[in-house]
Amino acid sequence: MPAADPPTEPVTGWGRTAPTAARVLRPRSPGEVAAAVRGCGARGGIPRGLGRSYGDAAQNAGGAVLDMTGLAGIRSIDAEAGVVVCDAGVSLHRLMEVLLPLGWFVPVTPGTRYVTVGGAVAADIHGKNHHVSGSFSRHVTALDLLTADGEVRAVPAGSDLFDATTGGMGLTGVILSATVRLLPVETSLMSVDTERATDLDDLLARLTTTDHRYRYSVAWVDLLARGAATGRAVLTRGDHARCEALPRRARGAPLAFRPGRLPAAPELLPEGLLNRATVGLFNALWYRAAPRRRTDELQRISTFFHPLDGVPHWNRVYGRGGFVQYQFAVGYGQEETLRRIVRRIARRGCPSFLAVLKRFGESDPGWLSFPVPGWTLALDIPARLPGLGAFLDELDEEVVAAGGRVYLAKDSRLRPELLDAMYPRLPEFRALRAALDPGGVFTSDLARRLAL
Repeated sequence: MPAADPPTEPVTGWGRTAPTAARVLRPRSPGEVAAAVRGCGARGGIPRGLGRSYGDAAQNAGGAVLDMTGLAGIRSIDAEAGVVVCDAGVSLHRLMEVLLPLGWFVPVTPGTRYVTVGGAVAADIHGKNHHVSGSFSRHVTALDLLTADGEVRAVPAGSDLFDATTGGMGLTGVILSATVRLLPVETSLMSVDTERATDLDDLLARLTTTDHRYRYSVAWVDLLARGAATGRAVLTRGDHARCEALPRRARGAPLAFRPGRLPAAPELLPEGLLNRATVGLFNALWYRAAPRRRTDELQRISTFFHPLDGVPHWNRVYGRGGFVQYQFAVGYGQEETLRRIVRRIARRGCPSFLAVLKRFGESDPGWLSFPVPGWTLALDIPARLPGLGAFLDELDEEVVAAGGRVYLAKDSRLRPELLDAMYPRLPEFRALRAALDPGGVFTSDLARRLAL
């Protein structure tokens, strides 16, 4: 007697703004993945990692979602060359646990280490080092990809299928494994410089003239500050600490990885807790508490890269309504657009205490990869803020007029008619996807909403 289909489960992104229901399949081997793909049904399926895409990229209303976290093996490590081959369901956290004691670090990490390698490739994640190292896919040399016809393809870097898959949001097939080049490090600590910028122009000037000195760079921006303080920021930059920089007591275990952890955020928090007054007070205190200039401070890797990971379920602080993360990029020469958007956000009073600005380096090869040479600003906003949808639509128009784009891994509300202007290689992506998957086996709420 055939096994009954699993019941549907609610599935949502990290922002918790667009929940839908799907059959969640949990394969634990490549063979089970192939069987799950064959059994996706008329509504198709989409692979999913640890659910840290903010919007609807890893959701599939009425269809199937393939939870890939059961494929979490590390197949091989070349500790001499710095290369790891791992299953797609391995998290960056797990890689750090295994690789740091061997003197290696992941080449690119976003603001959370709780993402899978498959998700890192599908979203072509970027980090604080994009201006130096590019996105995650630049350090991937090969993929094993299960396509809609049931074939497992060895996909080398530089091929069309590779470039469509990196940043392709899981729509070309299921990534089964990846070969990744690593970064050598001497310690598990960071040497960090911190300084304050008085306004947005001061921040842009500091980043433009001195960012080349640092491997990692990010600025927290106070988007509620107005007038002469508009865009004031705390700029944090650094690199992996050398052994000789460690105090003597730490030199016995320089590669120890001990991320801290705080209690989880409560499930129920009052609606409206994050408003202009409370966030404005927090932002002002945070800015004033930051040093005007501090150099060579030693910080844990988890403190520097992933401060929010120390608070499990921190997304609950936005209440039942969830939050929208809006991230856009505009090129160099479009600084006035960036200034105008920052001023508009400040005037609108968007209560965002998680707003970061970074510089991007060269564009990445992925056809739908997000980074372009220039500036990227990301901010979190409570989803129930009155008039938010119309306001963000207006910002989208500014971004498109400047030749910029929004990040699909963060999006849950972009109008589809703007997408082609943002991603000029979208026609090639659609053509390859149609040829590779004519039956539309791989699809998602994001794909349907934006006609990917």
